[in-house]
Amino acid sequence: MTDTCVHAPAKINLFLAITGRLTDGFHDLISLVAPLELGDTLWLDTRVYADAKEDTLACTEPGVPVDASNLVLRAAAAFRRRSDANGGRGLPFIHFTLKKETPAGAGLGGGSSDAAAALRGMNHLAARPLAMDDLLACAAEVGSDVPLFRARGSVIMRGRGEQIQKLDDGPSAALRGRSVLLFKPPFGVATAWAYGRLKELAPTGYRPAAEAEAQLAAWLAAPFRAELPLENNLEIPVFEKYAALPVLLDELRSRFNLRCRMSGSGSACFALLEPDSPRAAIEQTIREAWGPEAFVRITRIA
Repeated sequence: MTDTCVHAPAKINLFLAITGRLTDGFHDLISLVAPLELGDTLWLDTRVYADAKEDTLACTEPGVPVDASNLVLRAAAAFRRRSDANGGRGLPFIHFTLKKETPAGAGLGGGSSDAAAALRGMNHLAARPLAMDDLLACAAEVGSDVPLFRARGSVIMRGRGEQIQKLDDGPSAALRGRSVLLFKPPFGVATAWAYGRLKELAPTGYRPAAEAEAQLAAWLAAPFRAELPLENNLEIPVFEKYAALPVLLDELRSRFNLRCRMSGSGSACFALLEPDSPRAAIEQTIREAWGPEAFVRITRIA
């Protein structure tokens, strides 16, 4: 019997501009990020494992690591360190059960969202919950983009991902409920490799920050009239190595007039669907290109 259950939404980077490197070695970015209805589910159980000596994790997806390298357990450890420092000792050890719906190695933020779900769930169970600033500090300690999943709705990320700006009502409403087709080939892309290769291509691979900000600002000023900017300069190194991605995206654009991009560092891609989009024909095209093991799912922006 579980104590609490938390939804961990996937995300897509509608707009992602890597603008350079920071002094700490991380990359500087500007990104418009939208949460999806699709996501993982995390159960937190403190009763069945009442005599446990540590937090533990099980996952429904074979191959997902369930040791201390998993972001769920890293988030739990960060929460306990900060909670103990604030006099919050006493939260029983937790057995986490993770039901995966977001594919791994996809650029959809699945692991980071799972970590944020663990922090939300633990804070709900704690007798003395952490303040929001402490919770965000835990999130930033676990990973650069974990804090974005503390925000509800679409956001703009800056810096290395830790600076979060919530959208105003107009831009948020323009995105919410839009149909999104997600599709991923049977292989993933290593995030560290993608950023490393982009660094090798510098400075030509980086996007000028002022140019990216201006493009976003034009849409934010008139979200129901201006065209939503879709961009991702991480496509430069990824498409250079994985030709199956740009070949299919170009075919989908030419055959179905779809607006499609890769999300994050890939390998998942997305397309914004219109009510009259021929969904069956689009899915058939994807599976013909990437095989029956390709991940294909229609969801909506939350």
